[in-house]
Amino acid sequence: MTSPAAATPAPLIGVTGPAGGIPFAWWATRAALRAVGARPMRLRPGDPWRPHGLDGVIIGGGADIAVTLYDPLEVEVVPPDPERDAYEIEVIEHAIEENVPLLGICRGAQLLNVVMGGNLLRDVRGMRRPSHNRSTVLPTRSVDLARGSRLADVIALERCKVNSLHRQAVDRPGHGLAVVAYDLDGIPQGIEDVSARFRIGVQWHPEYLAWQRPQRRLFTALAKAALAKESEAAN
Repeated sequence: MTSPAAATPAPLIGVTGPAGGIPFAWWATRAALRAVGARPMRLRPGDPWRPHGLDGVIIGGGADIAVTLYDPLEVEVVPPDPERDAYEIEVIEHAIEENVPLLGICRGAQLLNVVMGGNLLRDVRGMRRPSHNRSTVLPTRSVDLARGSRLADVIALERCKVNSLHRQAVDRPGHGLAVVAYDLDGIPQGIEDVSARFRIGVQWHPEYLAWQRPQRRLFTALAKAALAKESEAAN
């Protein structure tokens, strides 16, 4: 006899990423989601996606966001990946409109901020003093999380070590968003909207750190929020 818990369907989480390249981030995110009982679904520019079939979304990391999306006075000859920008903006706008649980990772956190009316620091490398500019998937950067923030509650830490693969970062937070994590250089590393079911952005890549329990909790919390949405929709 199947127990009620076993019969509970796994939430479907859409994971965005680039159309090409070796999908290391997708493989890592897929593994992290499966480990917490979610069903990952890959979303790429040019692929059809089912917005009303998703219980949650992850906006993944990757290329820089087009500068003209957050600073229309700037001139950008060739945006890094305009197709992906447009695709992910559509996914984020749907998630906001329908209150779909959302986790933004690195570029995903930055694009969430832009969609919600914020802007970005274009290149943080010259702003670093106590820490280094080395790009690595290893947890070498210290981040302080605001006490009482949802992000700190999810990770269950107020300071953690994270990896760093970014050049852009959040500058002015968008409407409803608060910066709730900073690195030792004072550069924002985490944002959240507490009015949403689950809407968090982190500047690091937790998919490469899912072997650590605190980082795995981000995926667990997203899956729980997505499951709650799924149950709510079924009633």
